Amino acid sequence: MKTISRSRTPLPDAAASYNAVKDHHGQRYTGMRIGRAHKWYYDRGEWNEKKVTPDQWEIEYAVTKRRAGKAPEGSGVPVGTEFHWYIVAHQTATKLSANDNSTSMSGYKFKLAHKRADHGHWSASANAQRVHLIKIFQQLLRELQHQREGAAGEGSAPAKRRGATRRHGKVHRHAA
Repeated sequence: MKTISRSRTPLPDAAASYNAVKDHHGQRYTGMRIGRAHKWYYDRGEWNEKKVTPDQWEIEYAVTKRRAGKAPEGSGVPVGTEFHWYIVAHQTATKLSANDNSTSMSGYKFKLAHKRADHGHWSASANAQRVHLIKIFQQLLRELQHQREGAAGEGSAPAKRRGATRRHGKVHRHAA
């Protein structure tokens, strides 16, 4: 039997890569590189919602999420680090029975602040987080207005969803 010898290029040090200072359009950051992705599995969580107006609900969701694969040794933030995210998403729900709905969500999450495991304070004050969130909303508003202006000549039919969503483990493609 013939043995094949392969020279292995050493993998970059994940911790060094993660902690290296990077640049994205003039914004310096550390952590995962732009364009990389995580995949997570969510345990059986608890979603609570309360109707506050005819079209508005307050929601709370708590669950443990687990990485689909294993994190590279030495990568990521220390255990105990917290993040404050703001999520803006489309949620589509389809009634399946009197007690069941399928649901899918797609959108964005924005980091407002983090709290390092060895520090007792957030990286931004509550007021600074609000200012950042206002800037996010202003940018989203500009994008929506731009989309509306671009769609002005397309008629009044709702825009079709693009891309794909995942429901019950199956990928559903949407018209382009």
